[in-house]
Order: sequence, then structure tokens, then C-alpha cells
Amino acid sequence: MTWKQLFTSSIGKKVLMALTGFFLIIYLLVHASINAMIFYDDGGVKFDAAASFMLHNYFIRFLEIGLFAVFILHIIQGLLLWKQNRDARKIKYEKQNFPREIKWYSRYMGWLGTFLLLFLVMHLSHFWASTKNELYFHGDQVNLYDKMREVFTDPLWFTLYMIGLVSLLLHLLQGFQSAFQTFGINHKRWTPVIRCIGIFYSIAICILFALMPIAFMAGWLQ
Repeated sequence: MTWKQLFTSSIGKKVLMALTGFFLIIYLLVHASINAMIFYDDGGVKFDAAASFMLHNYFIRFLEIGLFAVFILHIIQGLLLWKQNRDARKIKYEKQNFPREIKWYSRYMGWLGTFLLLFLVMHLSHFWASTKNELYFHGDQVNLYDKMREVFTDPLWFTLYMIGLVSLLLHLLQGFQSAFQTFGINHKRWTPVIRCIGIFYSIAICILFALMPIAFMAGWLQ
């Protein structure tokens, strides 16, 4: 497969979606692990120390460029595949009879991806853009723990984050197994194992992310 086919062909787009999806699955695990430091309940000391390291380390900042490139590529390829599948579909979903193994959320990955994109924009505006602005333009010491508490104790933002995490959960439930299938890993012995791992990962990572705003809103963390 040539580079042009990788970006333009149907198979190439699916391969790119799978590769960037694997990268983002790993990133979510790292991101959730760092954020989980808030549960030390030490007033955010350990969490802010880790956040400060991430903000000031040049290697991490360099990796941010690659991370954003992966995010953008994943989003673009997802939208292109969604449009391609929609244009090729002669019968609307509600008029088709799908096998029972095809989950309802698998049919609406495009919409789920759109909701997830809006969630990502909201998340970045709160915890990436604002902290970069304070750090580089005002020279202020960034306190992400206080920022999290401020955002997650607001009923509106709390509700929107919960909705966003539901979209993330449904997206992961479909995307995790699909990434393996793209590379031909579809065996009667291993597919059920991969499916179980995917379900466990998707639920666990979303619960961990959800516990953070819940802990602040419920007053478990000070």
C-alpha cells in the first residue's frame, strides 16, 4: 500500500483510524493515571507536581505536537469514513435489518464522534488552553487542582462532562474491537477475549474519568 492509498483508499483510512485509535487508547490510560493522583486527597500537591512536570518538560511538550496531529488525523479520517459509508448506503439505518451482534451505537459512530469532538474542545478549553495562557502569557503558577475543582463543581459543566464521557464510552466500546479487526485479528478463540478486554477497558477508563468530577461535586475532595 502506497502513502497515497493509505490516506485516500477505504482500507487505508481504516488502517489509519486503527493506528491512531491504538495510540489514543494508550494516551487515555496515561492521562487517567496522572489525573487519578487527585485521589491522594492532599490538596492536589502530588497532582499539581505531576502537572507542573508535564507543563515544563520540553520532551513532553514536543510529544504534544504528535498527540495533536494524531487527534486531528483520527478525527478527519473518522469523518471521511462516516461520509463515505453514508453516501454508499442506499437504505437508511432505520429501514435495515441488522444482525443482533451489531450494536446500535456501532451504527451511529459518526454522531458519537461529533459529540466526542465537542467534548474534546470543551475539555481543552478548560484544562489546556487556559493553563497555557496563564503559564506563557501571564507567568502565573498553574494550579490545575483548583481549576478542576472550579469546573467540576459547576452543575452545567459537570453535566456536560458526564454526557461527554457517555459518548466516549460508546465510542470506545465500538472502536477498541474494530481496531483489532482492521488488522485481521478476528479469530473464534481470540475475538471474544479481545471483546472482553475492550469492554473492561472502556468501562474502567470512563468510570475513572467520571469519578474525578463526581469526587469534586460530591465534596469528597477538598
